[in-house]
Amino acid sequence: LMKCFYSSSVSEDLGCRRGEFSRKHYGSVELLISSDADGAIQRAGRFRVENGSSGENTDYTPDTWHRTDVHLENPEYHTRWYFRYFLGKVHQNYIGTDAEKNPFFLSVVLSDQNNQRVPQYHSILWRKTGTQKICLPYSPTKTLSVKSILSAMNLEKFEKSPREIFHPEIQKDLLVLEEQEGSVNFKFGVLYAKDGQLTDDEMFSNETGSESFQRFLHLLGDTISLKGWTGYRGGLDIKNDTTGTSSIYTVFQGHEIMFHVSTMLPYSRENKQQVERKRHIGNDIVTIVFQEGEESSPAFKPSMIRSHFTHIFALVRYNKQNDSYRLKIFSEESVPLFGPPLPSPPVFTNHQEFRDFVLVKLINGEKATLETPTFSQKRQRTLDMLIRSLYQDLMPDLHKVNNMLNRRSFSDVLPESPKSTRKKEEARQAEFVRLGQALKLKTTVKGDATANLATTSFCKKEPWESQSFCSNFPHEVVCADSWGQSLLVSTDAGILLIDDGQPSVQVFDKTLQIKQMHVLEALDLLIAQTDKGKDSRLLVFRLSALQKDIETKQIIKSKYDCKENKLERTKGCHLYAINTHHGSELRIVVAIRNKLLLITKKYNPCSSLTSSSLLSSESPVEEFQYIREICLSDPPVLMTLVDGPTGDSDSDSDNMICVAYRHQFDLVNESTGESYRLHHVEANKVNFVAAIDVYEDGEAGLLLCYNYICQYRKVYPFNGGSPLIQPSAYDFHFSWNQVPYAVVCAFPYILAFTTYSIEIRLVVNGNLVHIAVVPDLQLIASRSDIYFKATAAVSGSSDSSSLETCSVSSPPTPTAYEVPECPLSSLEGESSCKSLYKIPLSNLVGRSIERPLKSPLAPKVITTTAPSGSASLPVAHSLPLSRMEIKEIASRTRKELLGLSDEPISKTESAQKQKKVPRRQSDLKPGAVRSTSSDRIMISSSSETYSEGCHLPLPTSSDPNTVANQEESSPSSYPFQLISLYDEDIIDLK
Repeated sequence: LMKCFYSSSVSEDLGCRRGEFSRKHYGSVELLISSDADGAIQRAGRFRVENGSSGENTDYTPDTWHRTDVHLENPEYHTRWYFRYFLGKVHQNYIGTDAEKNPFFLSVVLSDQNNQRVPQYHSILWRKTGTQKICLPYSPTKTLSVKSILSAMNLEKFEKSPREIFHPEIQKDLLVLEEQEGSVNFKFGVLYAKDGQLTDDEMFSNETGSESFQRFLHLLGDTISLKGWTGYRGGLDIKNDTTGTSSIYTVFQGHEIMFHVSTMLPYSRENKQQVERKRHIGNDIVTIVFQEGEESSPAFKPSMIRSHFTHIFALVRYNKQNDSYRLKIFSEESVPLFGPPLPSPPVFTNHQEFRDFVLVKLINGEKATLETPTFSQKRQRTLDMLIRSLYQDLMPDLHKVNNMLNRRSFSDVLPESPKSTRKKEEARQAEFVRLGQALKLKTTVKGDATANLATTSFCKKEPWESQSFCSNFPHEVVCADSWGQSLLVSTDAGILLIDDGQPSVQVFDKTLQIKQMHVLEALDLLIAQTDKGKDSRLLVFRLSALQKDIETKQIIKSKYDCKENKLERTKGCHLYAINTHHGSELRIVVAIRNKLLLITKKYNPCSSLTSSSLLSSESPVEEFQYIREICLSDPPVLMTLVDGPTGDSDSDSDNMICVAYRHQFDLVNESTGESYRLHHVEANKVNFVAAIDVYEDGEAGLLLCYNYICQYRKVYPFNGGSPLIQPSAYDFHFSWNQVPYAVVCAFPYILAFTTYSIEIRLVVNGNLVHIAVVPDLQLIASRSDIYFKATAAVSGSSDSSSLETCSVSSPPTPTAYEVPECPLSSLEGESSCKSLYKIPLSNLVGRSIERPLKSPLAPKVITTTAPSGSASLPVAHSLPLSRMEIKEIASRTRKELLGLSDEPISKTESAQKQKKVPRRQSDLKPGAVRSTSSDRIMISSSSETYSEGCHLPLPTSSDPNTVANQEESSPSSYPFQLISLYDEDIIDLK
């Protein structure tokens, strides 16, 4: 059963600390008007224009751009479930009608493919509105019914109960339904425009392109002969050369792409409109416009092109002086946001980086366009027609069949093939599997499935890759929080302080049971909720006092030594929350059953550690004051404090508390106690996960996470006690594939944690980026770097030692009270042991937020690289950020993207940026996609082989130098080897 971690701090995310949540990075909507040479208006249209930071200083330093968010969104490897998990496997398909008499299909399979021997149910619900996909946990003691699966998908009432379909041919029809989600291959238009050309007739009439245009085409792909071409043709004639003799083609991350190049399509001297060229390029969703001329010359506008089908234009300009490309994106207003956002300025000196960026941007753009009303309504009509037609064909056969098998239509989902002695059922299943495997092979060879689905993540270092923090950690973790470079952990053995490469230090014994904690270094405070039930209390400690006890090796404290640290009125509390932006006042809200206590800190937190040392003789309890009590109708399950937009500490009229209980999220005014309904959950059972406060351009918003849903709601100011809680165009929602127990926001990503996986999506649109499989996963801290506990396979002493991590820059400091990492006796007879891992915050949000930290375990100080001529000064920062720090980070980020940063680039970063990115392994030559021998992938490590590589890569070297230099290692030296590609289920059908 999935554990709930409501009482711990891991579900609390301070999204605003991980960069500024802003949709402005994705451009703004403008009304674009085009005119002819005489100045007469031709056409007008509303487009979202992405031009980096338009209006900002356009000066830049070459090769200083570094991004972490260039990813294909909703990759087919994670979205085409029926092809990946169902075809070629024994699975069950059901048919039924909902309460509105609309037919639906349900497919269920029990699989552990790509899940490292963690079995789970994959379920797909096919409806006219689209497909819904969820994963459900497998329990050997509890069978899963069809009704419970549909209930998890919010389908409770039926006009006709679902019945199972036994025909093997149903797999063909369901595969057709899945293909309606969009093609895995793409066709993009490429239009050449000379300097000064202002109409589409002029652009389409160019017979040849310039030398720079030819180099650009060579960068995009390879020139292929169309006659006899066997790959993806993109609507071009491959028999009679009626659409030209050659074209540009490439394979990018498994997707075949055919470019419709204007100068390579047939040219007609008699037809000034060049209808044959417009017939292809005008019917492409995405078109690249390569424009010659200087920046001062008239720029291209989408309204110059007469096409109702093209929704996205990518304007490319080449600068000969510095051999760079400039990119500008125009998206029709109805197209949802898609990434990656353009850098500022949008100038690329690395041509391979530019190619990768453009192709990712265009693929994501075409996928986003399919969600516009124009395309989604067509897709919905097509799905409705296909589903109803299939329903009418199948229902008569289901009524005619009168045998024992139909009784399974109301039974449990079978985890395995039924142990029946009837040869008829065994033959049916054999034929079912044979047909499914043949379909899978045929689809792959035909090119309707991506050829390379999992290898690209190993060609570059992904931002979510984890690092080993503490190997062989034997204790049960309750909660944790980061303290400098260390981690303060509440375990069954007491409160431990852990640092990478150093022995653990016990801070409190096991009599003190901390259920929730916050380490506030800027305030020199540790806040902790201890014990449970009536004995639960809120305690506050000075970090400087704890650090002094560690350094002087004092006797380990117990809970009986903490009487002076108890906050008054907090007895019996089951939950508490603090404000994420501390500003000039720390606020704590403590929940005691259905009562909320508002507590604030008296003194100004701007006082540094020097002032806290003067107060070391005083108890930190005296610094807090009780403000007021607020009564709720029910005890809250979740609480999040939302700061008002003014940031004025003298007035809390705009400060709010988001609480979750029963079937709703409410907003409570801190000053008046009035409660307002924010969101009501329409479901029989509600599993509240998180309410994350994010601040979009300074205005508060909330990510409400429950069940499979994550919904963003804009929170408007109360304006004197009257809240503006209403639907907004800024609101959006998306669904997770699995129910998480914790959600972490690290802009631009949002990560959902389950007991065996991390699902990574983008905050701005909810699009899926990656799913990392991590067995026995437990998130333990997320307020700064993300720490989690997981199982690492161990097969002997050599392999167990391979997971150890040692820091060469941080030598171990002996301490008096060390805790053994993992006793040998506990490893005997066991094949696995859990370790602690870390995902650095700086990797997720970008290098600009990385700041030096001081570890409380050792007197080591990490210094920043000083400019030439200035001395290096030791710098120590705390992780909780104030509003001023956030503004400073935002300013530094903007300067760095603009190339205005005053800080020199380190040798490591400089070396990385000077490396030329090699052409990806996925960029196959023409015809390579046809090779069925490369339709499989497995990843091998030194300790175990994992299927299809969707786990988090972990360091495997025990050598300190190897581990220290692992971040700088090339892909070829990474501890995983690519053996083969894609799927292990395609077999010889002879």
